[in-house]
Amino acid sequence: MSVPKGRRTVLAGMLALMSVGPLAGTGPLLAGAGPLHRAGELPVGLRDLWPGAAVVVRGEHSLVIGHDVAPAVLRDLAARADRARRAVAAIWGPVRAVILFPATDTEAAALAGAESTRGLAAMATADRVIVLPSGYARLSTTGGDVVITHELVHVATGATRGGRVPMWLSEGFADYVGYRDAGIPVRTAAAELAAEVRAGVLPARLPGPADFAPGAPRLAQAYEEAWLACRFIAERFGEKALVRLYGGDVAGTLGLSPAQLTVAWRDYLGKELA
Repeated sequence: MSVPKGRRTVLAGMLALMSVGPLAGTGPLLAGAGPLHRAGELPVGLRDLWPGAAVVVRGEHSLVIGHDVAPAVLRDLAARADRARRAVAAIWGPVRAVILFPATDTEAAALAGAESTRGLAAMATADRVIVLPSGYARLSTTGGDVVITHELVHVATGATRGGRVPMWLSEGFADYVGYRDAGIPVRTAAAELAAEVRAGVLPARLPGPADFAPGAPRLAQAYEEAWLACRFIAERFGEKALVRLYGGDVAGTLGLSPAQLTVAWRDYLGKELA
């Protein structure tokens, strides 16, 4: 799929949750850059990932494993993962930051069990983040921080696994944490949606699962709508209320009906993006 201009400028790729299981392989891990650790010190599911060809870098509270990737890139990613972990912990709580950096997008897709990775910069599984080399290479420094933080939120929260959380909340919350301290203007991060609002068009409802499907005609806007819904909730009701939505519902947590939330959110979009 093509990535719309505004969101591509910020992230250089759409974000995705891939709810897949642990990764596996055969053979010993060999480390080639510091700070490094022996295969036996790694989580069991990661010890046999790339036999004889893995580079392992440990950050302050992160673990990055690369395949045919420059050590300097992996060290930078470890520092980025540490920043992302702190951002997630400040709002949600601790998260285990394990990042895999394969040699190719094809290898990344195989690791995640994904049929398509077009337009992506990273993916989250149940317990780790997988980087897409081509998409990640196009990110700015700020965009990289947003992407890695977004994906670590998915790891921390479990996102939509089991259908417990509406997709607008899981994706919007991940973007909320990612953008929270990024310093990116709202109208830049939500460029496509802002253009619609300035043209007098407001979304009628919060985005649903079909709106986040690959190839959806308003995919960028769906992410932007979800992000701004969570941003609105955090500003009006507080971040703790936003977090509580993961274990509750709109009426019980916010004291609004879903219809009232939609009306208030649409009003917020008009004020923020017009």
